[in-house]
Amino acid sequence: MRTNGRNFLNDNASMTANPFLQGNFAPVREEVTADDLTVIGELPPEMDGMFVRNGPNPQFRPIKNHHWFEGDGMLHGVRIRGGRAGYRNRYIHTPGWRAENAAGRALYGSILDPLGVPVLLRMMRNWLKHLPMIKNTANTALVCHDGRLLALWEGGEPHEIQVPSLDTVCSYTYGGKLKHQFTAHPKVDAATGEMLFFGYSPFKPSVQYSVVNAQGRIISTTSIDIQRPVMMHDFAITPRYSIFMDLPFTASIKRMLRGQPLLKFEPQLGARLGILPRHGRGQDIKWFEVSPCYVFHTLNAYEDGDEVVLLACRTEEFPDSFFMPPSASANDGAMIGKEFAPVMYRWRLNLKTGTAREEALDDVPTEFPRINEGLVGSRTRYGYTLNINEPNELLKYDFEKGRHARHGHGKMRIGGEAIFAPRPNARAEDDGWLLTYVHDEENGISELIVIEAQDFSAPPLARVRIPARVPYGFHGAWIPGEMLAS
Repeated sequence: MRTNGRNFLNDNASMTANPFLQGNFAPVREEVTADDLTVIGELPPEMDGMFVRNGPNPQFRPIKNHHWFEGDGMLHGVRIRGGRAGYRNRYIHTPGWRAENAAGRALYGSILDPLGVPVLLRMMRNWLKHLPMIKNTANTALVCHDGRLLALWEGGEPHEIQVPSLDTVCSYTYGGKLKHQFTAHPKVDAATGEMLFFGYSPFKPSVQYSVVNAQGRIISTTSIDIQRPVMMHDFAITPRYSIFMDLPFTASIKRMLRGQPLLKFEPQLGARLGILPRHGRGQDIKWFEVSPCYVFHTLNAYEDGDEVVLLACRTEEFPDSFFMPPSASANDGAMIGKEFAPVMYRWRLNLKTGTAREEALDDVPTEFPRINEGLVGSRTRYGYTLNINEPNELLKYDFEKGRHARHGHGKMRIGGEAIFAPRPNARAEDDGWLLTYVHDEENGISELIVIEAQDFSAPPLARVRIPARVPYGFHGAWIPGEMLAS
C-alpha cells in the first residue's frame, strides 16, 4: 500500500458536531494506492475492468454549516483483472479544490448558510481573486463517453479523469461549446453513440438541452421553458424522445433573501412530464399533467406503441428538513426524513391521446436505480435498487414477472448503489455482475462486493477488502478493460 502522506483535513475534532461528518460519512485523510488486495471468495477470471464510485469528501473543515451533498469529489476505484484487484482513491482537482488546497482552508460556504452580508462578502472575495463564486465539487456521478471518463456535478461543467490513475485532467467544456450546466445524469445511447444531457438554473425558469454525437461534439442545444425554477436532477430517454420532469421542488432566490430555504417542495403547484423529440427544439415539447411528486432518479424509459413509458423512484412527500442544518444527534434516517419514501413507479404517457396513466409498482422505499447501461432507452426486464429503509439490502426488479428479489449484505453492513458490469459475450440482459461498496459498521471495514446478477440472492462471489475506509457516496460506473487499455 502507498499513501501520499498528505493530511487533507485540519481540526477534525471540531467537525464532529455535524452528523454528515461522523462515522462513515466522515471524510478520509489520505489518497491511497494498493495492489494485490485480499479477496474473500473468487473474482470471475473473465472480469476485466474498473469499478469507480464518486462521492463527497471535504478537504477542509467547513466554515460553518455543511450538507452531505457539498463535500469535494473523491473517486474510489477498484481495478479487477485476472482474478486480482487493486484500489486507489483520488480527489478531483476542481478549480475550487485547488484554491482551497493552496490556501490551506475552506473558502466556500454552504447552501445551508442564510443568505446575508457574510455570505455575499465571501462570494465577492472569491470573485475578486478570480475564483468561481460557487464551488463545482464534481462529486456526484460519472459517465463514460467518447473514450473519456467525466466526473459530474449538476451546477457546472464536467471534469475529465484519467483512467486507471483517476488523476484529474481538467474541466471539460467540449472545446468551449458547452454554454450551460451539465446534469449529473446524462444518458448515453449505446445504439447511436449519442449522449444527451441538460442543465437547469435556480435563477430562471428554463432548461437547456444538448446532444453530443458519437464523436464527442455538441451538435445541438435548445432551451425549454418551464413554469418556475426547479431542481431537475435527472431525466430519461428513448430512441426517439427525451423525457423531462417539471416537478414542484422549487428554487427561489426571493425566498432565500427572506431567510427561508432556497429549495422547497410545493406540491400544490402541480407536476408534469414533458416529451421532446430527441433532436427537436424546445417549443416542440409536449407536457403531461401528473400527480404531484418528486423524483431524484429515473430507472429507464422506453416506447410502447403510442406510449412513452417512464420508470423511476417517486416520492409523494419531500421533507423541508432535507436542506436544513442537521441535528448533531440525528441518525442517517433522521437526516433524510421519514417523509422521503420513494417507491418504484411507472407512468404511461400516450402521445396520441395526451393522457397519462400512473401506478406504483411496489411499496418498498427504494432509490439509486440502475440497469444494464447498454440498454438505456430500450424496454428492460430488470432493474437494481437500494432499499433505503434497510440500506444493507439491494433489490432486483423483474418487471416481466412483477416481483423483486433481495440481496442482503448482513447485519450492520451498509451498502450503496449497485453498478451492473456485463459479462464478456453476455447472452442475456442480466448476464453479468453487480458491484457496490459495503461498509461494516461494527468493525469499520470497507469492501467491494461482486454479486452474480443471475443468482442475485446468493452470497457474493467475492468480497474485496479495501485497505482504507470508503465513505458513503453517490454514483459510480463500470469502466471496461478495453477503455483502460486504450
